[in-house]
Amino acid sequence: MTCSCLASPERAASLVEELPDTHTADLIEDMPVGDAAPIVVELASDHRADVLAELDSEDADAIIAELDEEDAQEVRELISYAPDQAGGLMMTEFASYPMAKTVREVVEDLTGEEVDYQLLTVHYAYVVVKQKKLKGVIRLRDLVFADPEKTIGQIAMPALTVSPEQTLDDLEDFFDEHDIAAVPVVDSRGMLIGIVRRRAVLEAVAERSEADHLKAAGIIGGDELRSMPVLLRSRRRLAWLSINIVLNIIAASVIAFYEDTLTAVIALAVFLPIVSDMSGCSGNQAVAVSMRELTLGAAVPADVIRVWRKEALVGVINGLALGILLGFAAWLWKGNAVLGLVVGGALAANTVVAVSIGGTVPLILRRLKLDPAVASGPLLTTVTDMCGFFLLLSIASLVLPQLG
Repeated sequence: MTCSCLASPERAASLVEELPDTHTADLIEDMPVGDAAPIVVELASDHRADVLAELDSEDADAIIAELDEEDAQEVRELISYAPDQAGGLMMTEFASYPMAKTVREVVEDLTGEEVDYQLLTVHYAYVVVKQKKLKGVIRLRDLVFADPEKTIGQIAMPALTVSPEQTLDDLEDFFDEHDIAAVPVVDSRGMLIGIVRRRAVLEAVAERSEADHLKAAGIIGGDELRSMPVLLRSRRRLAWLSINIVLNIIAASVIAFYEDTLTAVIALAVFLPIVSDMSGCSGNQAVAVSMRELTLGAAVPADVIRVWRKEALVGVINGLALGILLGFAAWLWKGNAVLGLVVGGALAANTVVAVSIGGTVPLILRRLKLDPAVASGPLLTTVTDMCGFFLLLSIASLVLPQLG
């Protein structure tokens, strides 16, 4: 595919705007540099930077070399920021005018033919002084109804701003607190360098959540699409599954060790999955809370002991409640109170273990510079399975004569 034979650069850019950045980068990478550069120029500045960041540095540099000096400098600045920072999410298309401009002049300029409304998502006009130092903001609806002879400096309101280093979590909190469509990004000198749209933040948060979900499901190495090569997709999934099978064999070995106990009281086999699954559910709740607190900055790796204390207390309360329910069910089924005590006690103890692990493992993994989204769930599942099997079968072995 080349832009010269299939579509104009403008049309090609409008088409790839709808694709994920990785797909767009794959298409651009397969094209001659001379055909790719005009398409990249037509992309919105934030999308342009995201696509070039997905390319190999050699391919990205080759395309940037084809851009004019101003565009090339702008792209280099944008891709220097992390993708989850305001600088990496901002776009540089915005409407800014000197304070001395009249309302009439600004309205005429905004409604003129030279403004590209496809790229310029106009909600506000920004008021600046020399070298684009931000002094205020005007909503367009206020501009329309203002006295046309007034200067925009007279009607501008103070602007809320963010720095280019602010994180995605900071931006999410900002837009939760303020009902605006975009926020200006200013550097350390107060110079207006871009705007971050609410929509861009929502999309970035959704992409991060999806990536975390894929990692938790054992799909390592980023987003997976079915258009990717089969062997690549298989390798990414097997990276975790092959480890997980070893962990499951270890859990199964606990059952093998207590084979005689299980053979003597076959009813225990019914409760093994219940004990492990119920404990796993409790542990996953603790994982979710810890992951959320890590994301919001409400917990840090140094809080392991504090988190463990709080989770252990919840685990004791919930473990006793769940243990009593399951133990009562076992007693009603088999008419054996000892069986009920064994089953209920194992579930209660394993619930405490599960929430302790679920609450602390994400913090420990973060301390070790590992991704808690990838390993917390599988580690929790395997350990709660092993502990659940061990607790139920070992307690049963101690009171085996009373279970017959």
